[in-house]
Amino acid sequence: MSRHPTIKWAQRSDKLFITVELPDAKNVKLKLEPEGKFLFSATAGADNVPYEVDLDLFDKINVDESKSSTTSRSIVYLVKKAEEKWWSRLIKQEGLRPVFLKVDWDKWVDEDEEDSKPEPDMDFGDMDFSKLNMGEGPSDFDADVPEGDDDDSDTEEVEEEENSEPKAAVPPSTKPEVKA
Repeated sequence: MSRHPTIKWAQRSDKLFITVELPDAKNVKLKLEPEGKFLFSATAGADNVPYEVDLDLFDKINVDESKSSTTSRSIVYLVKKAEEKWWSRLIKQEGLRPVFLKVDWDKWVDEDEEDSKPEPDMDFGDMDFSKLNMGEGPSDFDADVPEGDDDDSDTEEVEEEENSEPKAAVPPSTKPEVKA
């Protein structure tokens, strides 16, 4: 019986990123079909454990323009969509997704953010960073700690508690005793 490797995915309007996380994969086989079929098989580990995945992708794909790249830790597929549009999910199956299928948040971009390009420089306008005290010189953070008291441990309090008289489990009553 074969196992399922962890599959991570992300998308853009024109392509899918599908990452098969399978360290030291051998005998890797991938078959893509234009109708949206994604078939993967490989062996991994010292015992050559077989792994297989058979996914019916949400829509059609362009097999000729799709690519793959294999590293020692994973196999990454760049799958070109047949139509340039956002898919509501990766696979046709509705309801609960397979447990081995996860979103690749490192590659994920929201639909409304796809066209915006990340700025190489962050523009902070005329913000003066010199007033933020970024680790240089004294700060107000330790204002209540006396100079030279850098010890954050509570060992003094523990020693005092160990040397003191045992305390009663219940505090003494403040009500006067009533004798009947």
